[in-house]
Amino acid sequence: MLKQVADGVLVHQSEFIQSNSVVVQGRAGVLLIDPGITRNEMVDLATDLRELGQPVVAGFSTHPDWDHVLWHASFGVVPRYGTARCAASMRDLLATANWKDRVAEILPPEYVDEIPMDLLGFITGLPAGAAQIPWDGPEVRILEHQAHATGHAALFIKERGVLVAGDMLSDILMPFLDLEAKNPIEDYLNALLLLQGVADGVDVIIPGHGSVGGAEQLRARIEQDRVYAQVLRDGGVPEDFRVGPAAPLEWLPDVHRWQVERLAQK
Repeated sequence: MLKQVADGVLVHQSEFIQSNSVVVQGRAGVLLIDPGITRNEMVDLATDLRELGQPVVAGFSTHPDWDHVLWHASFGVVPRYGTARCAASMRDLLATANWKDRVAEILPPEYVDEIPMDLLGFITGLPAGAAQIPWDGPEVRILEHQAHATGHAALFIKERGVLVAGDMLSDILMPFLDLEAKNPIEDYLNALLLLQGVADGVDVIIPGHGSVGGAEQLRARIEQDRVYAQVLRDGGVPEDFRVGPAAPLEWLPDVHRWQVERLAQK
């Protein structure tokens, strides 16, 4: 079910870790950002858009994690954009002979039969340093950074006062660091500064997973994630409910401990 969160911006939330697919209305159709998880969800989303008379004219993947590069034929054959680094990551994956087996190993078992793999990762990379998505709609500014995943991008729709954060600024997930990066914590802190730089123009924050929030939540989430990253950097124990006994998801404390162990190894 689509829910309007701002003028011309709608969200569909999946049951899988409260994953948010974002629809931005343009002049001839919609831009579809991170379009869903299961086959049925995507078919339903395409049906809802047809009933609104809003065909999909372009797609965008905020980063190359499997749950952000899915697609379904019912959306049509349209450009599916990502940053140059995001597209390169997908090309490398799809060039391996057993890529479907590799992806299947990390899919949630309860959803594995419901996730369409055939169109996964067919991303057109925008030129390195591209400032906005090329489409016939409101300007969608690309805020590329290296937190969480290579070629990650948040999207700022200034005309609508909306920040689409990708896998950052969640109210249910603590920061997931890119532990393959040379400086994962500094990358994360720099990305938070980048997002903070547009905060004055944001009325609505849409994370990749979790609840849509307003301007106050945006600033609170930036600070909460900054504190988490700084405490990890300084070797402390974060007082963050997302990794404590009352964590929103029971497996988050294990992921947190794994991140601490990997950082110690680095």
